[in-house]
Amino acid sequence: MRERIVLAALLAAAVALPWIAEALGTPATVGVATRIAIYAIAAASLNLILGYGGLVSFGHAAYFGLGGYTVGILWEHFRLNEPFLGIIPGTAELLVTFPAAILVGGLAAAAIGALSLRTSGVQFIMITLAFAQMVYFLFVSLAVYGGDDGLMIRRPNAFLGLNLRDPATMYWLSLAVLVFWLWLMGRVVRSRFGRVLEGVRQSERRMAAIGISTYPYKLAAFAIAGAACAAAGALWANYARFVSPDMMHWTKSGELMIMVILGGLGTLLGPVLGAAALVGLEYTLSGITEHWQFVLGPILVAIVLFARKGLMSLFGRWGPGNG
Repeated sequence: MRERIVLAALLAAAVALPWIAEALGTPATVGVATRIAIYAIAAASLNLILGYGGLVSFGHAAYFGLGGYTVGILWEHFRLNEPFLGIIPGTAELLVTFPAAILVGGLAAAAIGALSLRTSGVQFIMITLAFAQMVYFLFVSLAVYGGDDGLMIRRPNAFLGLNLRDPATMYWLSLAVLVFWLWLMGRVVRSRFGRVLEGVRQSERRMAAIGISTYPYKLAAFAIAGAACAAAGALWANYARFVSPDMMHWTKSGELMIMVILGGLGTLLGPVLGAAALVGLEYTLSGITEHWQFVLGPILVAIVLFARKGLMSLFGRWGPGNG
């Protein structure tokens, strides 16, 4: 009960953040909080396969980029009034682009996972990295969508009459998606599906020995994680009004992995804390010195050394499936 009260208070504070920022005269805080919420969704999606399933995917940012480009490409064809591939009409409606991004991310993850999950260990890490870099270089070569320079989105998608140009509205939308994803993941990890994933992480051979075919479970988790990461990419496209191949570069996958590890592997709120810590440190340090990355490195090392199970270990074992 105490933990529920604390979580409810944190959620209330998160909802009230734009008003608090306005009262304190720090409107830039809303933009930083939006970035944290979006990256937290992406990191939490990676946590499903990395923290609970033990699948070290080094190409997870590919789905983040695919989700963003789905929004960007549909917007571009809407602007030009030309159907995509001569069949699919362009659109600037979030109720269309958001599900489309989730579908594209889920299908891409299912296709990549179907091949990658037939390997394990270092081979699995390298093949997920290889597939992600293939997607990255594909979009670098697509000059019609900006190539290496990226694609501008002149205005965010329309959504139920809301003004997504307003920082507070965009923040609340991102926060709502984050809360929904955390709730859904909580239900997933408590289910039989989640128990099988934890069993895979602990000993896949033991799961096979008791008669459970682990491949379908891993593939389903891979697809769900890809779909959720693409949702984060779609939100980012509307927030930044710009997409580029850098969204799917391997370094972005590394950032997502750092967020998960920093916050706490296999914990529900760990990726949120990790995203808040990394984005918050980047924002703060970059305002102090242009060599902020040189300062950030030792701070991250110190956090890992003194909180070996992540930042969640400093706050107790909250959330389902915490370890």
